[in-house]
Amino acid sequence: MPWNVKWLNSYSSHNSQSQKQCKKSSFAFYQAVRDLLPVWLLEDIRTMEAFHWEEGGKVSTYSPSEALLYALVHNHQPYAQYLLNKFPQSALAIPSQNFSCCQSSAPHLAMAVRYNRTHILFRILKAIRGFPERERASYLDRRGCSRVEGSKTVLHVACELLRPECLLLVLGHGASPCLCDCNGNTPLDILLQQISQTPAVNMCTKLLLLDSLFLFMPQELQFSMKQQLLDNHQPWQDRLGENRFQWLAGLTPTSLFITAMRVLIRSIPPEQFPEALENLPLPQFLKPLGLKLKN
Repeated sequence: MPWNVKWLNSYSSHNSQSQKQCKKSSFAFYQAVRDLLPVWLLEDIRTMEAFHWEEGGKVSTYSPSEALLYALVHNHQPYAQYLLNKFPQSALAIPSQNFSCCQSSAPHLAMAVRYNRTHILFRILKAIRGFPERERASYLDRRGCSRVEGSKTVLHVACELLRPECLLLVLGHGASPCLCDCNGNTPLDILLQQISQTPAVNMCTKLLLLDSLFLFMPQELQFSMKQQLLDNHQPWQDRLGENRFQWLAGLTPTSLFITAMRVLIRSIPPEQFPEALENLPLPQFLKPLGLKLKN
């Protein structure tokens, strides 16, 4: 057998063995995070024992960003907190292609909303408070993969999956409610599509989401569902209530109360949200979400 064929066979065998070993150690790390093992042990495994196989035959250790994705999936709050405190930049960086189909954005925010990991989401938002303002705004408004997620922002995901706590947290940290996905829908359009579904279910949650959006939306937000509201006046008014319908359809201005609430909420800087909500001069039952968002 020619020497080059022998070498190729030997290399392929070694390559296959290494790939199997990587899969084994990779699954062991995944299990360790899933089983909520102590942070110190997870970091020992991540930095010294666990490897994953990347395209092109490259063996790589898990980055803080990739470890944070596992912590999000399995709701390992102490590990997520450690990663975000120790590696605030690299924990929120774009992971390798094995962990993200689209290399244009980091998926951590959207994943926190998708899995309804409110506490980890809050930790992520606290971590980006130290980012420069432009970088922070870019991170909050980053669109998801166009092929898989339809270029949705994290606000689109929160409205689609009915996550009121997540929505309020992200809005309070400065995410824009005006951006459109690849179909031209704003987060408000996504929410109205949810409200229009029959039979009407989870209406209290949907209207709570709508009320939260009201607090952060500009007065003249352009959205694609507006004509549907006008063309189907009575069904929409029955679902939304008269006041909400009139405001959304542009038939009357928002109430003085909503206007005042907008001013109060927007006066809170992102680095003090949502803690500063406690200090708003309002009775408890009027405060957003009953202020159930805590550290």
